[in-house]
Amino acid sequence: MSEKKAILVVEDNDFVRMQIVAFLKEAHTDYDIIEATEGEEALELMKATDNSVSLAIVDVMMQPIDGFKFINELRSRDIDTPIILVTGDKTSDLLERAAKLGVGSVLIKPVEKDRLLKTVDRALESMRRVH
Repeated sequence: MSEKKAILVVEDNDFVRMQIVAFLKEAHTDYDIIEATEGEEALELMKATDNSVSLAIVDVMMQPIDGFKFINELRSRDIDTPIILVTGDKTSDLLERAAKLGVGSVLIKPVEKDRLLKTVDRALESMRRVH
C-alpha cells in the first residue's frame, strides 16, 4: 500500500482551483489535496506540513505573491518540491523563467484533465527516481 501523496494546488481563481482538485480526486483517491488561494497562504501551508508536499500545482498570476515569487521562496529555503505551473500566458519569457527555477512543466489554461493527470504522474514518478 503506497502512502498518500500530498499535492498543493495554489490558484486564486476558485473555479479553476476547484476543477483541478476535482480532476485529481476523481483520478487518484490516494492523493491528499491541499488548497491555497495565493502564494503567501501556500508558503504557510508548506511550513505547516513540514514541507512534506510531494508536488505543487501553482498559478503564475496571483496577488500579493505570484507563482514565481512562491517558487523563489521555496528554492531559497532549499525546498525542491516539484512544481507544475498553470497559466493563461503563452510567452516564451514565461517558459524561460520557469525553466530557470527548475519548473518541470507548464500547463496552459483551460487545464485539460488528461494532460493534467499525465503531467502530475510524470512529475511524481521523476521525483521517486531522484529520492
